[in-house]
Amino acid sequence: MKKIVSILVILLLFSSCISTKSTLKNINDNAPFPTLTANNTFVITQYSKDKKYGYEQDYPINIFYVDTRNETINQQRFLNALAGPKGEKITYTKIESCCPFPTKRSVMGVGLLDVYELSWEGQRNPIKLYLNIYEKGELMIPVGLTAKKN
Repeated sequence: MKKIVSILVILLLFSSCISTKSTLKNINDNAPFPTLTANNTFVITQYSKDKKYGYEQDYPINIFYVDTRNETINQQRFLNALAGPKGEKITYTKIESCCPFPTKRSVMGVGLLDVYELSWEGQRNPIKLYLNIYEKGELMIPVGLTAKKN
């Protein structure tokens, strides 16, 4: 009984923090799963023309994962495929999870975006990218970044 009450309390807290309608863009359930390189990174050849793509919470990079055994693997595959504007090696750090939204792909009905900070040599200020592991979308290289040369 205590377990059921605890679950109900958690669900009520989450449902009061999010709307019932998602504001996320870039979702495409028909997007193909990207090809992997020998280095276990995604092959990404398309460049986004939208300056909001990845940089704003309503326009996250939707990198759907298959199961919960390793929910960060597709984030790593995506981020490891990127380079700075002139091909510089990037480093990245997850700085937070934020921005709850409704999703059918979570047992609790709620997903969170993961925010990563990217930097490279010669950069003035690190950039932040919003990544979503719960939804699928066309994977593109965000404005200002390039594809890593293998």
